[in-house]
Amino acid sequence: MIGQSNINKEKVQVKDLTFTWSNFISLTRIFIAAPVIYMHYTNGHRITLPITILIIYGVLSDYLDGYVARKTNNVTEWGKALDPIADKVTAFFLFAYTVYIGWIPLWFFVVGVVRDALILGGSAYIQQTKGKVAMAIMSGKVSVNALAAYWISVFFFPGATGFQHFFMGCSLVLMIFSFFDYFHRFNQIRKGLDFN
Repeated sequence: MIGQSNINKEKVQVKDLTFTWSNFISLTRIFIAAPVIYMHYTNGHRITLPITILIIYGVLSDYLDGYVARKTNNVTEWGKALDPIADKVTAFFLFAYTVYIGWIPLWFFVVGVVRDALILGGSAYIQQTKGKVAMAIMSGKVSVNALAAYWISVFFFPGATGFQHFFMGCSLVLMIFSFFDYFHRFNQIRKGLDFN
């Protein structure tokens, strides 16, 4: 166990554990995309109760895993990597599906994928050179929430184009802002800033 301070200067005890309840919750989030896509596509794009339950679980689990990790004092190196990866993998498939059925523009999807690939590349570089995973920053978490709101507005309310355009605009601005926020932190860490 190593005492570390994250980007907000908070002290966090980071453990070298793999199997924790919080990590299990993060991992299960990855598996909601396939059944949601299958059920939605095969029933004529209708929203059913099982689809709704899975989406609600996906949203709640993104908060629950971090809450459980902190309450049980089980913040782990594996969990710091798994949580954002679960977010990105799940979002990739759900957004790809809504692009495929024509509900979200391809350009928006490409912007998100390129941004995420660059952030993951930077995170991998930090992990390789510093030996630990950098925790997600607040602007990144806010960006994920905005993207979720946009996707939900498209998926559950396909006729609400005004709300969709609003959430798309918010998502785009926050994706760009958080990318530069991550880039700034990446440069700080490269120059020796302590993190986590």
